[in-house]
Amino acid sequence: MSAPFLEVKDLQGWYGESHVLHGVNFHVNEGEVVTLLGRNGAGRTSTMRSIMGLIGRRTGSIKVRGVETIGMATHRIARLGIGYCPEERGIFSSLSAEENLMLPPTLAEGGMSVEQIYTMFPNLRERANSQGTRLSGGEQQMLAVARILRTGARLLLLDEISEGLAPVIVQKLAEMVIALRKQGYTIVMVEQNFVFAAPLADRFMVMEHGEVIQEFTQAELPARMDRLHEYLGV
Repeated sequence: MSAPFLEVKDLQGWYGESHVLHGVNFHVNEGEVVTLLGRNGAGRTSTMRSIMGLIGRRTGSIKVRGVETIGMATHRIARLGIGYCPEERGIFSSLSAEENLMLPPTLAEGGMSVEQIYTMFPNLRERANSQGTRLSGGEQQMLAVARILRTGARLLLLDEISEGLAPVIVQKLAEMVIALRKQGYTIVMVEQNFVFAAPLADRFMVMEHGEVIQEFTQAELPARMDRLHEYLGV
């Protein structure tokens, strides 16, 4: 049995004096899609930020393909092949869509070419010369994900990519996740939109008060719906 692509053990995290993560434990196998579920404030985004070293202080263990990263700087963590798409997207308003796309450095071989990206996201081809702020919310979200795919990252951390978007765009993003999974990408998603996340993930982790309190597979989902109603109010 090969080691997990991502393995998080007893992860504790702080923002200043605020202790926000209280012993997070989970793993993600290569090629797997895992969704972190939970109410706002449960610690899901803080977990993603901790994986990238973007939190004030963290202890415990975070291994990427067996490499311990808990003491690493963010730029070194990224070069292990991790791409983070934050909820705020981070599109540069003064740059065109294509300039935004080309901005991040190459992390590893095997990243998508611009042509492959435009095939996956035809809207971005049409808006290549449009200023970042002139893109719709859906186009900005597509661009934020596309920017990672060009770098060669194979582990994608996607934070609330469906939030605030029209159903037709959410459907396109679901198709994107399915396509990336078929191409062997490993994906960790934070999602409030359970209807979007439910059919996409192999496994689900429910977080509460800064720790994982439940874990179940796609096959176990129907039997867990009553408990999920309690945890999430879905």
